[in-house]
Amino acid sequence: MFSNLNDLAGRINETARILGWWDKDRTFGDVIALCHSELSEALEEYRNHKPFMYMVDGKPEGVAVEMIDCIIRILDWCAQSGVNVDGIMEEKLDYNETRPYRHGGKEL
Repeated sequence: MFSNLNDLAGRINETARILGWWDKDRTFGDVIALCHSELSEALEEYRNHKPFMYMVDGKPEGVAVEMIDCIIRILDWCAQSGVNVDGIMEEKLDYNETRPYRHGGKEL
């Protein structure tokens, strides 16, 4: 288990390193593309009316699983890059709480 996002990011990054995913440096563009692919997979699961999570031969699959895969990719990059996830998350959440209702006025 983990007690904060930095610990979780470290665990994710350690696993990725052990399994060879950082044997060669990745560009920032590579990391973004990998995150994007996870989000695309989540969208496809959603379009195919798949549940948030289901198992296939012991492997978790589904909309929520693909979303989590994106978080895993992001936290892996954060740990690899020395990002203080907890500190930046706290700063950003604090800032967001000061913003006006539906700031920016943009429609989705």
